[in-house]
Amino acid sequence: MPGFEIVHATLQTPLPWHDGMNAARQYLESKSRVCRNICAVELRCPKPYPLQGFVEFNDQYRQLLIDWDILVDGINPVARTNVAPVNDPPREPMLHAFSYAQPSNVSRPTFVVAGGGELPDGELVERRIVRVGETSPEALIEKAECVAEIMNSRLAALGGSSELLTVLDVYTAHSLRPLLEGVLLQRLPAIARLGVHWFHSRPPVVDIEFEMDMRGVVREDVVEL
Repeated sequence: MPGFEIVHATLQTPLPWHDGMNAARQYLESKSRVCRNICAVELRCPKPYPLQGFVEFNDQYRQLLIDWDILVDGINPVARTNVAPVNDPPREPMLHAFSYAQPSNVSRPTFVVAGGGELPDGELVERRIVRVGETSPEALIEKAECVAEIMNSRLAALGGSSELLTVLDVYTAHSLRPLLEGVLLQRLPAIARLGVHWFHSRPPVVDIEFEMDMRGVVREDVVEL
């Protein structure tokens, strides 16, 4: 919205997710903001969840948002990415970063595109995962194509554009180069200008192999909460 911008803040030291959310709230309150200014969070989990385990974690996370009165007409408005690092994973879910809105005279739009894996309609059931259980080069190409389409669709729905992107993140444990050359550079042309941040991580649900998120912001901070 005019008169506001989204700021991205990475934690210098990640915190357990619940403590981290409360610390992020306190950080914003110290700036005369409120918890409703939080518009996106990035979590790191120990390993991919089975579907039911992911649903159970989501219930805990949603309850925090309910307690903070953040839901809008019963819908969660906070974008989220939640992935499992391949190397040195945390022992419990951790808050890695968050984004928040603040008053600003920045003239350009700012936005965050929520993380998404190869679930074309977002229905969290195994049968909807593209090429579920497969990791062949051809299957990974199809998965990456699905995710690139999701990213472009979400970007358009937010009123953003490729020219306004500043960061594109990829989360996969598989080799990125064939997916970059075969899919991403064609479907997300901003990568040719910006590159990608590749996190050697797995998406949060077993059998999902490829995830992305994106943002277009002016300010990137590192904070100690």
